[in-house]
Amino acid sequence: MEGPKICLTLTGKTLAQNAETVKKYRQYIDIAELRVDHLDPAEWMSVRQFPHMVDLPCILTIRRKVDGGEFIDGEVSRTILFARALAFADTDSSKNFKYIDFEEDFHIPSLQDAALAFGIKIIRSVHDMKNPIVHLKERLDDLKTTGYEIPKIAFMPHSLDDVTRLFKEAQQLEDTDHILVAMGDFGLPSRILSAKLRNHLTYCSPAETSGKVANLGHLDPITLNEVYHFKQIDESSDIYGITGWPLESSSSPALHNPAFLRHGKNAVYIPVRAEKVEQALSFADTVGIKGLSVTVPHKEKVMGAANTQDPLVEAIGASNTIIREGKDWHAYNTDAPGFARALLEFTGLKSLRGKKVAIIGAGGAARAIAHVIKDLHGKACVFNRTLSKARDLAELYGFKYASLGFDSAPILKKYSQIIIQTTSKGMHKTPPSTDENDPLYFYNFSGKETLFDIIYMPSSTPVMVRAAQAGCRVCNGYDMLKYQGYEQFKLFTGEDY
Repeated sequence: MEGPKICLTLTGKTLAQNAETVKKYRQYIDIAELRVDHLDPAEWMSVRQFPHMVDLPCILTIRRKVDGGEFIDGEVSRTILFARALAFADTDSSKNFKYIDFEEDFHIPSLQDAALAFGIKIIRSVHDMKNPIVHLKERLDDLKTTGYEIPKIAFMPHSLDDVTRLFKEAQQLEDTDHILVAMGDFGLPSRILSAKLRNHLTYCSPAETSGKVANLGHLDPITLNEVYHFKQIDESSDIYGITGWPLESSSSPALHNPAFLRHGKNAVYIPVRAEKVEQALSFADTVGIKGLSVTVPHKEKVMGAANTQDPLVEAIGASNTIIREGKDWHAYNTDAPGFARALLEFTGLKSLRGKKVAIIGAGGAARAIAHVIKDLHGKACVFNRTLSKARDLAELYGFKYASLGFDSAPILKKYSQIIIQTTSKGMHKTPPSTDENDPLYFYNFSGKETLFDIIYMPSSTPVMVRAAQAGCRVCNGYDMLKYQGYEQFKLFTGEDY
């Protein structure tokens, strides 16, 4: 069975600009959607020419404001625009629009008859830009008013649970003549796993204009193809992923997906954005996810959701990896070996004997790092804004603990030979340093410290920049990500990365 097509949504102001965009991404896409509602009005009279300009199957869409578009000139004007775009059809059907998008409540018999006469497929769409839509099978059937439409349902999920429901309901469908889309960041799996939904197509946007449709949650076509290998995904593909909150971005898909391809695995690794770990596991059960990387803030809570735990997980009190074994989930921790390898390579040390280490933070990652520091014979002090959490972690390993703030600066100075920054402060942030993006804003670096920040996006966090300017050796968390990812890949597949 043929998989879903990739449709590039075009929101440029001119036909020429949109044609250039199609040319740029031609190798990655199958269809182009011309969003006439984004065109300059001066271009409207020439819309009919666009399919001939790009020599690619095209969708004609004039989206109203209420449905997430930009068209505000009223239904009479929109009807005339549709009519002009369909008029004087070419005998060569490749020079006509291949599809036309009419909303659920837009019924103009003459336009429908013209589309059918010219062999133009009607996408009959319904959009809810604020809420989820349920009872999908019934809604899809209702959208097929003539029996020739491709019904499309797009909605805005409130949580991952709404996306889970989408996949559950899609399992009742047998055909591939429909389009189901969950929009926004929660809905990203519905775009990547379009084959699992048996969709006719999936939508994407050029990176340079994606801001115009930012609320839709489109990927760009290069990422869809080169990171997620969209064309290789089918209904039998194994699924893995990463879950956390807010999970704004992750480099893990770019780490795992090329390895699956290299090893000849029919598998894909995707982001699964979940406020609660239970939501992630419910989604995983529904779509058949075989393994998940687990990031903040779920590393401790996921232990309770797993059926069994690796001894290292029990010792650390946090898990960053769960693997499905039969019907059960087994929890592992690859943060610890990944961090140990990255730290020793960065410092050039073989152990931490005689070293005083500051651990900044007391969350799931800090737990793995504290275990490594103890295992490498280092002495440490745990610094955290909530003192009780610092104490709980420190006492597990016989470490010191202190609050994270001005009052503890003298203590931090004593444990500043190696500073390990484990909090999320600084993630996706750029200099200058502030108390909002720099967990050590109160500390003046002398230049003798060694700083390891486990954040890898950006490659230099505000605290790293400040430490480097003082003359300190600094390192981000990319190598830790890489090495723990290698361990995860072996757990996922049984093979070395």
